[in-house]
This record gives sequence, C-alpha cells and structure tokens, in this order.
Amino acid sequence: MRARVAYSGAVHEAVPHALPDGRTGVRLTDGRVLAEEAVVWLPPFQVGTIIALGLNYADHAKELAFGAQEEPLAFLKGPGSLIGHRGQTRRPADATFMHYECELAVVIGSTAKKVPAVRAFEHVAGYCIANDYTIRDYLENYYRPNLRVKNRDGGTVLGPWFVPASAVPDPGNLNLSTSVNGRRTQSGNTRDLIFTIPYLIEYLSSFMSLSAGDVILTGTPEGVVNVAAGDEVVCEIDGLGRLINHIVADEVFGR
Repeated sequence: MRARVAYSGAVHEAVPHALPDGRTGVRLTDGRVLAEEAVVWLPPFQVGTIIALGLNYADHAKELAFGAQEEPLAFLKGPGSLIGHRGQTRRPADATFMHYECELAVVIGSTAKKVPAVRAFEHVAGYCIANDYTIRDYLENYYRPNLRVKNRDGGTVLGPWFVPASAVPDPGNLNLSTSVNGRRTQSGNTRDLIFTIPYLIEYLSSFMSLSAGDVILTGTPEGVVNVAAGDEVVCEIDGLGRLINHIVADEVFGR
C-alpha cells in the first residue's frame, strides 16, 4: 500500500504505520510518522484519464428503474473532479438528491491497445477505492451523464491507498460497502459487476489507448441514499482500506 500526501509544504509518498494509540497513521519516505489527520491526502497515484462506468451493477440499475446495459455506459472525467481521502465535497443548495457511489477503481500500469480479455490483468498496476458523487437533479438522462453531474470539482474521491495488483488476488470477488454517519447504507460485491474488469479493458482498449495512470471506475451497487451537508461518508472495500469524505454546504466554498 502507498499514498500521496501533502505535509509541510511538500508532496510525499507515504505508507501505513501503526501509532502507539492503536490507530493507523502514515510514515513518510523521510521517516517521519504522522497521524492521518495531520496531512492532506491526495489521489494516491498520478492520475491520467479517468474513465467511469454507469449502471454496471444490475441491482443498481433496477434501483434506478433501468434495465441492464447491453454495452458499457462509459464516460470521461476531468482531473479537477478528483480529491483525496478526508476531503470535502460540496452539496449545492438547490440539490434535492445527491448520493455517493462506492466503486472499485482499477489503475492501468502499462499501455493497452486491443488487449484481449485473457491478457487484461497484465496491464493492471493496482486498485484503490473511489466515491463518485451524483446529483440526480442535474442528470439529463441515464444514457448520457452530463458535465454538471459527473465533472463537478471535488465530486470524485480517490484513495486512500494505492494497492498493487499482486496484493489483490481476486478483484472479481471483493466486498464493498458505504456508511453514512456510522450507519451502513450500501453493500455489494464486485462479483456482481455486469461488465467485468477484463471485459472492460478489452472493450475500452479496442477503440482507445489505455496508458499507465489511467483509472477505470467500475460502478456502484444498489443502496445509494441522499446525503446532506455535515454528513461523513465512509466507503470500504476488502483489502483496500476506508475512504472517508465529508459533505459541506455552499457557504464553506464561498458560494
């Protein structure tokens, strides 16, 4: 596991470190050990193109009154949409339904062009957790997620750790869950993906080049609920850690 954090005016790589009080802190490459709260968390790797999947769990598609997709519903996100672990995501004052999306994020490790599914994992560097917020009020339709929904500044949380592929032997069977203010509201397993990781890499690389640092957000299962300013949202995936995020009101951002 490794992370990228900002501390004392510089960006550092960091690894988990047990603190004397039993909590997990971070150890910087220069040896300094700090509490989680003492650093600013960044996305845990240098991110390239962000490719997101919609409606990639049948139960979530049913939850939103949509049938399963015959072809992946994929769209791109800009770098400004990303924040790190413990960051703040703004809820616009006019939003009536804003929800989290806990997702397995697949990090590409080497250039992939026209890669068959059987060789897809050769191009995967590792994994992390993503929480990709959606404001349903702004959605034009479920087939074309628009910019106001999916490219909002700070609307996609990535982290806390980058976990190498060698440490995740079966990414197709990982439990994932979300809690809001300590109450579990979402749970699922990546075995229920409609389009699996190998399929997605084969599909995407058939018409676009995937490069090291590109990340595929694989979708979220059912169980999304409305979140409000002041809420703490925690996404967890087996072996990848706990991704914490806070919802804040417009006033925090001077809106």
